[in-house]
Amino acid sequence: MLTQQELEKSPLFKDISYEEYCRMLTCFQAVQKSYRPEELVYDFTGPRQNAVGIVERGEASLIRIDEDGVSTVLEELGSGSVFGKNLAFAGSGGDSLEVVCRTGCDVLFIDYAHILKRCENACHHHSLLVQNMLQLMADKAQSLSERVDVLSRRSIRDKLLCYFRQLAEKRGGDSFVLPFSLSMLADYIATDRSAMMRELKRLREDGVVHSDGRQFTLHL
Repeated sequence: MLTQQELEKSPLFKDISYEEYCRMLTCFQAVQKSYRPEELVYDFTGPRQNAVGIVERGEASLIRIDEDGVSTVLEELGSGSVFGKNLAFAGSGGDSLEVVCRTGCDVLFIDYAHILKRCENACHHHSLLVQNMLQLMADKAQSLSERVDVLSRRSIRDKLLCYFRQLAEKRGGDSFVLPFSLSMLADYIATDRSAMMRELKRLREDGVVHSDGRQFTLHL
């Protein structure tokens, strides 16, 4: 269960009071679970496939695994992020989708039907929740568009620079903080980690990129 301070930062419960949030959890028969790092949170073919998961605390990743067993990070999930079968973009029939913890996580599960089904009282906070859910889905569509832009680049160098530009633009400057590790960056741009590290080294040597840990600055 979220604290009042955490609730105020949750995009799904935007403009919903803490009292309304508590009543909603009871009405929706919400279930909270805690997970350890690297633990499987959600299998899109599993028994809770119709539930919406809300990351209350911690970090997790939405991962696609293709028929050859190759993993690709589709989305990074932090506090306030939501996931679920009805919110995902489908892959091919042989692919599988999983949510895996990166750190210890607390996750709240709500059956999707409870969110869409209007209660008898037609509560205003329920309508707000549906509006917030639609906005989150729009945001996910935008994130997918950005990801497609990165993956459509032909070379590793172009993929890296495209993604770095996206991050810099969101920060409103030339500097940004990489939101995950370099290993996960390789997964994100769907390339071999060693090859990506060689290209990063070339970008530094060419003076295009400066980095200190996860802090990066572009010089274009």
